[in-house]
Amino acid sequence: MRASGFPFLVPMLALSVAFFALPLALLVAYSFAGETGPSLENYAKFLGDPFNFRVLLNTARLGLETVLGTTLLGIPIALLFWHSGPRMRQAIVFLTLIPMLTSNVVRTFAWIVILGRQGPISESLMSLGLTGGPISLMFTELGLVLAMTQIDLPLIILPLVAILSRLPRNLTEAAEVSGAGPWRVFVTVLLPLMLPALLAGWILVYASTSASFVTQAVIGGARNVYVPQLIYREVGTLFDWPLASAIAVVLLFTTGILLLVLSMLSCHRRLVGHG
Repeated sequence: MRASGFPFLVPMLALSVAFFALPLALLVAYSFAGETGPSLENYAKFLGDPFNFRVLLNTARLGLETVLGTTLLGIPIALLFWHSGPRMRQAIVFLTLIPMLTSNVVRTFAWIVILGRQGPISESLMSLGLTGGPISLMFTELGLVLAMTQIDLPLIILPLVAILSRLPRNLTEAAEVSGAGPWRVFVTVLLPLMLPALLAGWILVYASTSASFVTQAVIGGARNVYVPQLIYREVGTLFDWPLASAIAVVLLFTTGILLLVLSMLSCHRRLVGHG
């Protein structure tokens, strides 16, 4: 008889209930707190303001733009890993993991130098003659997307590397012998096999980006407001905890909808190449 593994799950279940499920339940309960009892007034107050609705859309757009940026950079790096020898593979994994050992705060403040008027981006554009003078990408959405793409890039590279390391390198030879070019081999052979890892990476990148308060506040500045900044304002400045809880629940709900869609796609056998 096979031994049940349930006892080994008990510590994880206890920690999940104590430090995730219970605080989340309290957050949801707080979001319904009104002056005269439980009500939906906090949700109505948040969703009824057009400014808040635009902030919600800005947060979703930032997450999707970062997902696009990490995908465009992550796929070539993962393919380079697949075609490389052992030493190059070790170098790619090392360079991918090293940034994750550094605090997000440190990486965010490093981007202040990179995006500033005297930073390497501004200097490079001036040396190429693309700008007439120094420019700053600080407090712009483009600068924020660049920073978030670099910070979250390991979250999409690692799942891709994990799935590609299990594929034989001669996998594409049959398609190439049949006359398929590199682009068609990538689209018809490699991309379907990489899709489960891409979906997992997209989930991680979107969730990380939409909740990254420090980077959004430092790089985006006061002109680019996102949902985590609204929550901080309600808690730290206005001390309106019920409204802050409602905003947090809305952020969780909108993020959860996207994660649910991506999770359903990852279970689609034909889409991920098992049909």
